[in-house]
Formats: sequence, C-alpha cells, structure tokens
Amino acid sequence: MSKDKTEVSEPTDMSADVSTDVTDETTNATEADAIEETETAEETEAAEDSEAVEDSGEPGDAPKRRSAWTRVVAFAVLPAIALGLALGAGYLKWRDNTVRDGEIAAVSSVQAAKDSTIALLSYTPDKVDQQLGDARNLLTGEFRDSYTSLTNDVVIPGAKQKQISAVATVPAAASVSASPQKAVVLVFVNQTVTVGADAPTDTNSSVRVTLEKVGDRWLISSFDPV
Repeated sequence: MSKDKTEVSEPTDMSADVSTDVTDETTNATEADAIEETETAEETEAAEDSEAVEDSGEPGDAPKRRSAWTRVVAFAVLPAIALGLALGAGYLKWRDNTVRDGEIAAVSSVQAAKDSTIALLSYTPDKVDQQLGDARNLLTGEFRDSYTSLTNDVVIPGAKQKQISAVATVPAAASVSASPQKAVVLVFVNQTVTVGADAPTDTNSSVRVTLEKVGDRWLISSFDPV
C-alpha cells in the first residue's frame, strides 16, 4: 500500500514543474518584449532628435542669412540692375535719335544738292550776273572762292559776249552719307547749252557734291565730277 501512494504522488510533482517552466518562459518573453520596445522607442527618439537638429541648424542662422541676402539685393543687385536698364535705355534713345537725325539730314541734303546744282549751272546772257551771284550764296569755304573766280573771269564775260545760255536739270540724286553737320550726295546732271544761234548741246554728267551745315542751311563745300 505504501508503494502505491508513492507512485500516485509523482504525476503531481511533474505538473508543478511544467507550470513553473511555462511561467518562467512567459516571464522571459514579456521581459524580452519590454526590452525590445524600450530599445525601439530610444532609437525612434534619437532619430527624431537628429532630424530636429538637421532641420533647425544653429539657432539664429536662418534669419542672419536672410538678412545678409536682403542687404546684398538692396545695396548691390538692385542698383546694378537699375543702372544697366538706365544705360540700355540711354543707348537706345541715343541710337534712335542718331538714326532719325541721319535720315533727316539725308533727305534735306539731297534736296539742297539738287537745287544748288541747278542754280550753279543755269544762266542766261542778260541775267548772268544776278543768277551766278545768287548761286555763290549757296557755297562755302574754298569752293565758294574758286567758283567766284571762275564765274567772274570766264563764265560771265563769255556768256555776255557770245550770248551763251545754260539750263541744268537733275533727273536723279542719292545720299552717299549724311550726318547733322555734313553730307555727301551723288547728283546726276543734264545740261543744255546754247551758244548764240547755234543748235543746243546736251551734256550728261554726274557730280559728287559735299555739303556742310551752316546755321540752318546746307551749303556746298565741294563739287567734284565723277
């Protein structure tokens, strides 16, 4: 009978051991989970701290940089841009005025060259003094002096003596160069000369006429056949 009791008690001891083992394993698992959660939380917190440091930088750096750039823009960049725009506008204005002045000079000098050429080369025996005298007022410089000598010494006496008359026309003229103070015009001339009762003689020629602005008038300073 004693032997049987001993055998019955053995299963009871094994059940207690199993229970103890299960409890130990559960405790260990719980402790491991807690440790893992703690480590994860610490890692997350460290990462967040690192990102915060990277985002924020050193305290006060961003306002300082913004202030520095504001000063650069206000005192250097904007004035430079404004100066560049002003210079560009001034150049365009100067260029526009120069082109416009050149165009006006070209038109007016061509007309003056045509009118003056006709006056220089046209006369009649009875009015030659007045006609060529008026023509001298359209000239300037050394050319005025040489034209005066030629007409007084040769053209006027010959026109009176041989009853010479001349009529000049300008079928075409073109500006070679023009500025507000000086211009060059190529003039094509047809001149019909009649001597006494002889048949008229026609002559075609081209002349390079140089004009200078004297006051508000274009005066011929050179008259060169080409």
